[in-house]
Amino acid sequence: MKLWGGRFTKPTNELVDAYTASIHFDKRLAKYDIQGSLAHVEMLKVCGILPASDTEEISKGLKAVAAKIETGEAELSEQHEDIHMNIEKLLIDEVGPVGGKLHTGRSRNDQVALDMRLYLREALLEITQLLVHLQEALHQQAKANLDTVLPGYTHLQRAQPVLFAHHMMAYVFMFQRDVERLTDSWKRVNKSPLGAGALAGTTFPIDRELVAEQLQFDGICENSLDAVSDRDFVVEFLADSALIAAHLSRLCEELVQWSSAEFNFIELDDAFSTGSSMMPQKKNPDVAELVRGKTGRVYGHLIGMLTTLKGLPLAYNKDMQEDKEGMFDTVETLRGALALFAPMVETMDVKKENMYEAVSNDFSNATDLADYLVGKGMAFRESHAVVGQVVLHCINENKYLLDLTLEEFQDFSALIEEDIFTLLRPEAVVNARDVAGGTAKNRVEDQITLANKLFEASKVWILEHEEAIVLKNN
Repeated sequence: MKLWGGRFTKPTNELVDAYTASIHFDKRLAKYDIQGSLAHVEMLKVCGILPASDTEEISKGLKAVAAKIETGEAELSEQHEDIHMNIEKLLIDEVGPVGGKLHTGRSRNDQVALDMRLYLREALLEITQLLVHLQEALHQQAKANLDTVLPGYTHLQRAQPVLFAHHMMAYVFMFQRDVERLTDSWKRVNKSPLGAGALAGTTFPIDRELVAEQLQFDGICENSLDAVSDRDFVVEFLADSALIAAHLSRLCEELVQWSSAEFNFIELDDAFSTGSSMMPQKKNPDVAELVRGKTGRVYGHLIGMLTTLKGLPLAYNKDMQEDKEGMFDTVETLRGALALFAPMVETMDVKKENMYEAVSNDFSNATDLADYLVGKGMAFRESHAVVGQVVLHCINENKYLLDLTLEEFQDFSALIEEDIFTLLRPEAVVNARDVAGGTAKNRVEDQITLANKLFEASKVWILEHEEAIVLKNN
């Protein structure tokens, strides 16, 4: 007989049990379910709803159940549907009928919402920390490559030279937005729904704020209907994760391209590459490719969650059981990708000479020639046309701009003088972009300094919130 089976005259069909059970995936909420239950039973004691003798026995039993689950001694059964009912059954087995009093003043509806918030709160900290580690790896590569010039691209065509450090810092700031989104979402995750009951609250004189305080929440969900039906915090996490995955995928694409023979700008460490079963010469960037590939599953979980919520009436509906697997898988997918990515970036070999050779054998300095003519008084549209003609001449002669003689330059404009040969060198082109956020070396150094401050702020935030969780667990 189910724990809820009093009004039923026959057991559920075994196919129904198998189809509706969630224990095979929500068992990972066990720790959080017991944390919430310990806070709930303490509140029942303080409010005089249960006698201290009962609550002490229940608390002791919950801790025993937690230990058995952790060691694998406890058997979790599909017959009991979900982690909540399994733990309650284990508790009753441990302490007897008094264990049935634990559920006083609450429902599985507010209980599961609580567990998910506790789980996600911890996941936010871990993913944020992993993001900072990746940022620091990119930051380290930037510091080591302040004199490394590579072609910058638009439309995957050579555009203008940039510092490799500048390129790395672009990703540092990209991932910084991800950190900021995750840390901002904490305030929406960190509210307690417990006490909302099934949908309307409870007739027992509970103290919701006391439970929230014990679990280090910032407050309670203000409306009981919203408390049990809200999964915005899951959607928000999945949306934030989709952006993280997109950013990782963009970087993966560049690492894959750069490590090819056609680019030959970097070489990934052997520890983060694989070989071919057939072709002995191959060194494949499989880690980067797989991270890129897993982006689709993260996107899919976001769309799946939004679709599940679409059109759901208040309050709880069984559809919402679909809220967990995508969230769990997204956490695991990001955890795995980010843990690999930082050391992969740290250990990659940057082939500075190849990058410099590439940027020396293209027309990515053409804009600077146009700007030079503008500085001499020529209108930009005219200078653009003149430089286009110079480039066409070079293509026809199999030359690049710095291969031309001064006389050849002056055939197109008498304004061009000897100093053009200094101004068109890759280093000069880079350092001419001396504006805030530009690729000039001193401006990239400014970005590196700013990033140090951002990392420190992130680490302080992580430490403060980790300490709150440690206090709660103790």
